[in-house]
Amino acid sequence: MTNPSFNGSDAVPLGSSVGHYENFPVASWLCPPALRPAVAAIYHFARTADDIADEGDASTEQRLADLAAYRAELHHALQPTSRATLDMPTARWPGIFMPLGAAARRHALPAQCLHDLISAFEQDTRHTATHHRPADTPELLAYCRLSANPVGRLLLHLYGVRDEVSLQQSDQICSALQLINFWQDLSVDLPRQRCYLPADTLARHGVTVEDFETDRPSRLAAMQAVVAELCAHARGLMQQGAPLVHRVPGRAGWELRLVVQGGLRILDRIAAQPHLSWQQRVTIHKTDLPLMAWRALWM
Repeated sequence: MTNPSFNGSDAVPLGSSVGHYENFPVASWLCPPALRPAVAAIYHFARTADDIADEGDASTEQRLADLAAYRAELHHALQPTSRATLDMPTARWPGIFMPLGAAARRHALPAQCLHDLISAFEQDTRHTATHHRPADTPELLAYCRLSANPVGRLLLHLYGVRDEVSLQQSDQICSALQLINFWQDLSVDLPRQRCYLPADTLARHGVTVEDFETDRPSRLAAMQAVVAELCAHARGLMQQGAPLVHRVPGRAGWELRLVVQGGLRILDRIAAQPHLSWQQRVTIHKTDLPLMAWRALWM
């Protein structure tokens, strides 16, 4: 699917979005033990929805029908009763919604965030089927509002951070992570007919998606300029949201520092290519961790 990750890194995002779930903070030692069941429940909920939308050879219609059934079970699991996920005779995913329902009742999880994640996967499914290409950056950010920002808000809710400034900064970090993943994964997504390059940015530099798909040498400088502009925008968003690290308490705040630095490190590596991420995907390696930790310490 489409969302940000730091593949190759041990840093796990507080503000991660819901693709590339190998980086979700399920087992992070920085996550307080009392919150781990809830974090794991959110992870498995998002992971399964992602698989419904993206794995196997099901048709678009079948994927959308399964996501609709998944949403119905979510609605049922969020009902205010301890047996909400046990008395549904047609339940297909009890292993998902029993723990999620328990976490929702214990922590009063915001239901809209969970529903928004399903909406993102529904949108992914439709866009993949139609080879949809975004018109502009605002369209990409609207997608991030559904696919990335809800996870950050859910985790902030668990940590008891709920003021408007913090939520806005979380959204900025999560959207930045989503966008960073897009520009990190160009070499993976384009061959699969998944394009997140906004049409207005392409037009501004006089290039097309086909230029990227064929790696046209005559357009190399313009294509690099496209990736550089998109990465600069993502970096700006991350920097706007970065003050959130001082508002999140305890170990979670330190985890978030590593998340921010991990995202910025990916951008550094893309710039060092220079900005040729449609040719080769960059990742964070263990050798990057000391630098990330040092930068996190001095934020």
